[in-house]
Amino acid sequence: MAYELAPLPYAYDALAPHISKSTLEFHHDKHHAAYVNNYNKAVEGTPHDSQPIEAVIKAIAGDAAMQGVFNNAAQAWNHTFYWNSIKPGGGGSPTGELAQKIEADFGGYDKFVEAFKAAGATQFGSGWAWLVLDGGTLKVTKTGNAENPLTAGQVPLITMDVWEHAYYLDYQNRRPDYIDTFLNHLVNWDFAAQNLASA
Repeated sequence: MAYELAPLPYAYDALAPHISKSTLEFHHDKHHAAYVNNYNKAVEGTPHDSQPIEAVIKAIAGDAAMQGVFNNAAQAWNHTFYWNSIKPGGGGSPTGELAQKIEADFGGYDKFVEAFKAAGATQFGSGWAWLVLDGGTLKVTKTGNAENPLTAGQVPLITMDVWEHAYYLDYQNRRPDYIDTFLNHLVNWDFAAQNLASA
């Protein structure tokens, strides 16, 4: 039961000018596809082959002998989650229950933005910034390389990819500009609200 590379939930040029068609083609069709292919090869013929990828990620996290499998599994999952965390015409502040929860847990949307920008900007090297539900409370967290909140018992609501391949063609070394664009023009609050509602 191979894990499939899902198509992007929008056209390759749908996020322009914020993320270019070239970036999405390389990022999805090369980087993401490689993680999926490597994961499927690694688990083929093993008990993990028939398990949901989320279960595999949780089961092998921290197992040094399985680090390569974990890296590809988590990166395959993280990227699928990231594509859904952004959308054409996204950005701005959320509404409804999610907005109320951000107000309650962060002390306002601006405080969330401050925390999220800091997580993305201070993640040394490659990694991810996340908005998660942790024990009923919204938190901002960051993870290095392939790590993700599933292994910490947290419920991810949105993620921002801060690996250089996510933004370098469009922003070069200006990661803060990419983070601003993510929040102002890309973030998919509907996806976050769905994840909160089903948590």
